[in-house]
Amino acid sequence: MATRHQARMAVVSLLYAFDLGNGNIAEHTDEILEEKKIRNKQKDFALTLYEGVMKNIEPVDVAIVKHLKDWDFERLGAIERATLRLATYEILFGELDSAVVINEAVEITKAFGTEQSPKFINGVLDAISKDK
Repeated sequence: MATRHQARMAVVSLLYAFDLGNGNIAEHTDEILEEKKIRNKQKDFALTLYEGVMKNIEPVDVAIVKHLKDWDFERLGAIERATLRLATYEILFGELDSAVVINEAVEITKAFGTEQSPKFINGVLDAISKDK
């Protein structure tokens, strides 16, 4: 059985694919989640997160851009942008404590991002959470 962490990693993968121009990724979410063995309650959780980010992508992106210091949103790596979108959505619209969300995002970034990515992600999300 998949964990919430694995479900979040799958959501980052979906957001990454969307960001790379796969606008029809929503049509394939069930298949992708099944392939990653994200089922039952964790599948519902992952779909809720993905759909929440997509429905609120504008305010999520605005919050991210507001807290990027000396960085252009479009220059961010696709993994970092996907991770920031998911975590920002959870901070702004979710019920979890921001520290838990930030920790999850940092762990996801350690798995997918560059060596410098976790520190960057942590800083941006910390600023978003303090501004909430």
